Amino acid sequence: MKRCRSFLCFFLTISSIGFAQKSYPTMGKIIYEDPAFEKLLAKDAKIEVLASGFEWSEGPVWVKDSSFLLFSDVPKNRIYRWDEKSGLSVFLEPSGYTGRGLYSDEPGSNGLIIDSKGRLVSCEHGDRRISAVPLKVGGKVTLADNFEGKRFNSPNDVTEHANGSYYFTDPPYGMAKKHEDPSRETKQFGVYRIAKDGKITLQIPDLTRPNGLAFSPDGKVLYVAQSDPEKAIIMAYNVDESGNIVGKGKLIHDATAMLKAGKQGLPDGLKIDKDGNLWSSGPGGMLILTPAGKLLGRIEMGELTSNCAWGNDGSTLYMTVDGYVCRVRTNTKGAGW
Repeated sequence: MKRCRSFLCFFLTISSIGFAQKSYPTMGKIIYEDPAFEKLLAKDAKIEVLASGFEWSEGPVWVKDSSFLLFSDVPKNRIYRWDEKSGLSVFLEPSGYTGRGLYSDEPGSNGLIIDSKGRLVSCEHGDRRISAVPLKVGGKVTLADNFEGKRFNSPNDVTEHANGSYYFTDPPYGMAKKHEDPSRETKQFGVYRIAKDGKITLQIPDLTRPNGLAFSPDGKVLYVAQSDPEKAIIMAYNVDESGNIVGKGKLIHDATAMLKAGKQGLPDGLKIDKDGNLWSSGPGGMLILTPAGKLLGRIEMGELTSNCAWGNDGSTLYMTVDGYVCRVRTNTKGAGW
């Protein structure tokens, strides 16, 4: 979701710590709210800027077997590829809208994952669907584009459960007139599940702006960020053995006060580390939370931060930061690495 830009705090220092091949400029700063955060992120950690010039970068995902990063530029309707050796290139265009003419200011792909079958699964704003495409050989297929005959708004982010089902969020950010768009067909901004047999169910109907989502390491909890400036929160939902939500969910973190105090940005994309801690975009940049929602620390970027992904050996956090793509080496690893 693109929002108005803030002043960029950009430091022209050079860092090569932890990465042997190239040096990059750095930006941002790390704020330690709890001593436990030092175990996750060293005080001398550098936030490196790998690429810039994007309109609104989003949805980073690391391709493990080939060692490269993919991410969306939503307004440009592109997916980019970045790797240490070759740098930046266009991977897919168009990425989320295949129609003619102007659709909206955010027509492209948003959230991306590599699923258990090795496919690139994409949330497509303009085509209003979840798609999957093999990275090497094969065509794109639609996994879901409607619920009970009504088209989705603009699928935003997606994650896969260990049982092979997908969860995704469906706010209105990719529509020309957002929540007031006349082409809206569903009443809710839902969180949906695609089962292995293709059946689509509405799992969470009552969030106002569901956005990023991720599972706990054991798959028993689904965390969902809500990017509503009046209720900027992160919720936790219990998940049963079949992969369905049970119960109403629990509020674990409320960032509304931080937002109203002047920190720009909202809860957006998030990922989980091996110990269940949340690394979530939010007011000021990245918020690092315990599984119960306690704030351990922040990565202040000086720019609106949309999403993140684990990469390399699982201890590097890649971040999409408005017009930038950045990374920082951590002392933990992502869940599943």
